[in-house]
Parts: sequence; structure tokens; C-alpha cells
Amino acid sequence: MAFRKAVKGTILIGGGALATVFGLSEFSQYRNKHSNLASVEAAEDEGLQMESRLPTRQEQLLALKHSSEYDVLIIGGGATGSGCALDAVTRGLKTALVERDDFSSGTSSRSTKLIHGGVRYLQKAIMRLDFEQYRMVKEALSERANLLEIAPHLSASLPIMLPVYKWWQLPYYWVGIKLYDLVAGSQCLKSSYVLSKSKALELFPMLQKDRLVGAIVYYDAQHNDARMNLAIALTAARYGAAIANYTEVVRLLKTTDPKSGKESVFGALCRDVLTGQEFDVKAKCVINATGPFTDSIRKMDEQEVPNICQPSAGVHIVMPGYYSPDNMGLLDPATSDGRVIFFLPWEKMTIAGTTDTPTDITPHPIPTQEDINFILNEVRNYLSSDVEVRRGDVLAAWSGIRPLVTDPNSKDTQSISRNHVVSVSDSGLVTIAGGKWTTYRSMAEDTIDACIEAHDLKAGSCKTVALQLLGAKGWSPTLYIRLVQDYGLESEVAQHLASTYGDKAFEVAKLAQVTGKRWPIVGKRLVSEFPYIESEVDYGIKEYACTAVDMISRRTRLAFLNVQAAEEALPRIVEIMGKQLKWSEQKKKEELAEATKFLYYEMGYKVRSEQLTDNSEITLAPSDIERYNKRFHMFDKESKGFITVLDVQRVLESINLQINESSLHEILNEVDLNKNGQVELNEFLQLMTAIQKGYVSGSRLAVLMKAAEENISQRERISVDRSGGGL
Repeated sequence: MAFRKAVKGTILIGGGALATVFGLSEFSQYRNKHSNLASVEAAEDEGLQMESRLPTRQEQLLALKHSSEYDVLIIGGGATGSGCALDAVTRGLKTALVERDDFSSGTSSRSTKLIHGGVRYLQKAIMRLDFEQYRMVKEALSERANLLEIAPHLSASLPIMLPVYKWWQLPYYWVGIKLYDLVAGSQCLKSSYVLSKSKALELFPMLQKDRLVGAIVYYDAQHNDARMNLAIALTAARYGAAIANYTEVVRLLKTTDPKSGKESVFGALCRDVLTGQEFDVKAKCVINATGPFTDSIRKMDEQEVPNICQPSAGVHIVMPGYYSPDNMGLLDPATSDGRVIFFLPWEKMTIAGTTDTPTDITPHPIPTQEDINFILNEVRNYLSSDVEVRRGDVLAAWSGIRPLVTDPNSKDTQSISRNHVVSVSDSGLVTIAGGKWTTYRSMAEDTIDACIEAHDLKAGSCKTVALQLLGAKGWSPTLYIRLVQDYGLESEVAQHLASTYGDKAFEVAKLAQVTGKRWPIVGKRLVSEFPYIESEVDYGIKEYACTAVDMISRRTRLAFLNVQAAEEALPRIVEIMGKQLKWSEQKKKEELAEATKFLYYEMGYKVRSEQLTDNSEITLAPSDIERYNKRFHMFDKESKGFITVLDVQRVLESINLQINESSLHEILNEVDLNKNGQVELNEFLQLMTAIQKGYVSGSRLAVLMKAAEENISQRERISVDRSGGGL
């Protein structure tokens, strides 16, 4: 009790002074504004009607090709571009959107999965008395509340623990976190609180306990970023926007005023990436919402324009769920190099990240071993020594490019803007750049406002506050129970469908095939340990999935959760998509190869597999080498020096264990470094060395061979009873 009083006393002194700096009068206005927000926006929403069905991609392309002119053409299908499309179409503007890859294929699917105001930005605002940073946090907290309201099936609040290892830090952080609550005002999710050391360890038992003083818990929110992005885009389409993925801009269309000689952008020449067909899309206003690729579109407009994008790479890794509690995240506010690291539960796994390093702009960012090792080392610093943080437990890794920008409207062009920037070029191209995932809606609102003003468009006011996204209207926390009862789905699968598709989950369930089992009645899983089912592939095609990569990374999140599981699911996914999209055998092979390449480079499979090849020196003790030699030769009966699928099958059959041949091929392929269809003794010893060092974990071949050896040894022992009980 004395401990809490001391902390609260500090708050009253420090917190009162800091709150005065930012002005409690503005806070009061903020509360009053938002108390009436829902009713005002509900009235504005009247008259908006969704289409009864989602147009097909082919129908969307036909609309783009044959419409005479759109009010707005948006380039970019990430969160910001999709938000612009939804904002524009709900204001009554004739809206088009094109994306050269898939919706959310870039930065918007590679975030930390947080919907947050930015605790670290508030800290900077306080330390530097930076009112602009404060306003940015305030705006983000307001948008956080809105996202939770418009997509409750895709987002939820998440408590985040900030462990404290020095006494003086406790009141310091406590003041900052309480101000975070204060800025959120009536939209504060839950009040932050202080924990004693014992309580902190009770909630987060894997935490480093040495020198731990206590902890502070505050609340932010979390979402499925790729699915949220897709929901925004699909909602815009259902309201009448013509949207098309795999449609790239080749060049901007321009016209010149014969009197003034001034050039104006009036559309874009587009190409269907899948067919190569080119066509014009004309529009009164063109919006550049391409994130890291902002400057490439700006240079289409004006070749000599200076770059404003300063890309930064953020790498995340995914580890097994046992590294964190199911419902508690962790924030490390001061890593070894001053960066902030989050450690969060997500989809029953654990996400750790992010890094923040300068990078080149590329459509295919690749996580590096250096970034992965940095995150692992930081994780080791704040997890208990009882928890062995192994490189082999990194199940997936990805890199996203954060598009920091300099404001082209500012005199000081060297200063990086942490907020978003909207600019209008001399030819009328509107560019929206910078910002963050959480504030996509307000970014879109500012962008469409700029379009209306710059091009004198006739439109209503913004209607996207409190406008529910696709799937939200009929969703409830207990919706999954109806899926279990009505369709006979597994409870885990039903919960996944409800939290991904909202009230559209019933449409996915209707497509699910009968399993032939007593339970579950329907819903064949793509891989056993994840709740994704085959009917999601069929439904994903309806939602504009065009490639196998779309399916494993964005319609499902398999690639982001476990690259090996994604690789195992690929053949079946390609088979289903091939049937629906009428792919040739050659096209199926190409899709399989492209998706495998994506997993290998962009999802961390390469750096995962290199742990075996790059650390190939065998450093086992002589006794271990002897033991593993014996285990290997139990399978290699003919002393060939290698084992094949047939060798493994023979041993497994001797202990009455059956695994189908395709699965065995997958198991051996994980260890077959030279890909010659067999595992040599040297490869096996390299595997065991890597396992001992923690570079590799969960090797199915190693576990299988050990289990077989133990089973056979157990059977070979003769018990005393069977020998007649002799002395």
C-alpha cells in the first residue's frame, strides 16, 4: 500500500505539471466532441447502401475499362489507399482504385499488428515540449477507438506490460503512461495500473525476475492487419467503388491547356498484370497512395521532383506461443541501441519486433540475419534464464518498409515528418504519404478533402467515422457458437472464422466440405495445427485472391505464422485454386514455385534454413557422435552412408507406425541440404549439432528417429517376468 501511495504521490506532482503544458481545456473539448460523435455520424450514414454482392474482379476491370470518367482514381491498395477509396465513395464520388500487387501486399500486412497512439511519441512530446507530436498521439488514440468500433471482429484491446528494473523508473514511466490514458480521455480502453514484482511474474511468468522492481500495465489494441486492410477495400467495393488488384499504373495521363501551357493529370494508363492488357482510366483527380513507392509515382508526374520518402526497414519475428502469455504483451522501452521492442501474443503465436534501420525501396523486402539476431538478443535480455531463447524457434520472419517522409510543403526539407503529409502538385496529382496504420482513416479524410478543394469536386462530408466495415454488422463475441451448432465446425475453426470474416463467416462455412468423420462434420484443415480450412481458399478467390501467395500470406496468415506449415499447405492450396481458376498444369507449377520462393526469401525460410548450412561445423562430443551414429545406422541397415524414404518407412513399419510417403518426403527434405533426395550421415550430424546449439528446433526427422530408437530399445529388453523371475 505504501508502495502505491509513493507512486501516486509522484504522479500528482509530475502529472499535474505536464498536463498543464498540453492544456486541460483542449482535453475537455475532446471529450465533449466525441461524446456526440456516434449519433452525428449515424445520421450522416443514412442513405448509404451496400451492394448485395461483391462484384468479381473481371466485372471490376470491365468497369475500369469502360467508364468514361471517375471523380477519383487512387493508386495503391494498402490501408491508406483503401481508406481513401472508402472515404471517397461514401461521400458520393465516383471512385476507382488500382493496386499493382495484392491489397495489403506491402507495408500494411507487415506491421506489429498494433492499433496504438504511440507511447514513445508521447514521451518525446513531453521531453521536448513538442505539441505536434502530442497532437499526433491524440489523433491516433481517437482513431484507435474508431477502429475498435467499426471492426470489432478484427480488433481487440490488449494489455501491455512495461517491466521496470530500476526504482526511479517506476514513477517516471507511471507518469507517462497515466498521461497516455489522460490524452485518450473518454476513449481510454482501460485504466493503466502498477504491479508489484510478484504480481508481474504471476501474469508474465517467463519474465526476467532478477532486479525486477515491478511493472506497469497499459492498454492498446491489436488487429489482423492484412484482413483489416482487405475489409476496408471490400467495404469500398460494396459501396460502389471499382477496385482491382494486380493492375499497375504504366504512366499518368496528362493534358496541356493551350492558353496557359499548364499540364494537368487526368488519369492513368493501366495494365492488367495477369493478362498484360493495357487500358486508360480517366479521372478528375488522381491520388498517389503508394507508401514506400510514393516517389516513383511523383516522378511519373514530374521527373525532376526531389525524393521525399526516407524508407526504414522494420523486421519482425514469430516464435511459438509459449514465449508469451495468451493475453498480455510486453514493451521493452530501452533496448541496447535505444529502440523500442514489442513482444506480443498474436494468433496463438508470439511476435517480437521491430527494428528500425535505413533500407532501399523494394517490392520484396527480405529480413536479414542481423536483424533477427538483434531481436533475439533483446528478447533474451528480458526473459527468464529458465527460458532458452533459440534461433530455431523463429517460425517466420518478415521485413516491412516504413515510408517516413519529408514534407515537400515545408521550408525545412531535411526534417522528417512523423505525421502524414498531403501535397498537391502543379499538375493536380494529390500525394498522401507518411503516417501510420492506426491513422489511415484520418489520413484518407485529409486526402479526399484536399482532392475536393484542388479539383472543385462536388461531394458530401466525410462519413467514415463509426462506419462499420464488412463483417462487423452482425458480429457478436458468441457468433462462433452458432457456427459450431449450425454447421458442425470445430470450436477453434469456428472462432477463427468469426474473428476473421465476422458475420460473413457463415458464407465460408457453407462452402466447407464434409469431413466424413463423426466430428467435425465439415471443415477440412489445410494443416493440422492451424484453424484454416479448405473452403477459405474458395472464398478467398471471391475476395480477389489471384495467386497462391495471396492465399498463404493475406487471405490466411500461414506464411506469417509458420513458413514450414505454409509450405506444407501449398500443394493443396494450388490444387483448389487451379480448379477454380482453371489453371493449366504449367501454371500450377509456376504458382507453387513462386509461392515457395516468397516463403524462402520474404518470410524468413532462407535465414532459417541457413542456420543448418552456415553453422555446419560438427562440434558434438565423441559420446554424442557415437550415439547419433548408432541411431543413424539403425535406419541405414545396408551402411550406404545415407537414408531414404524407404529406409525410414521400413523402420516405422517395424514399430507399427505409418506415415504416408509424401509426408516422409517433406520430413527428409527439411534436412536434405544438397537436395539429392537422401540424408547423408554428415547432414544428420550437422542437424544434431544445430539442435544442440539452438539454431534449429522442432526437426521432425530428429524427433522421429529418436522415438523409433526408444521404441525398438524398449521392445528388445527382456523383462524379469518373461525370463521366469530367475535370480
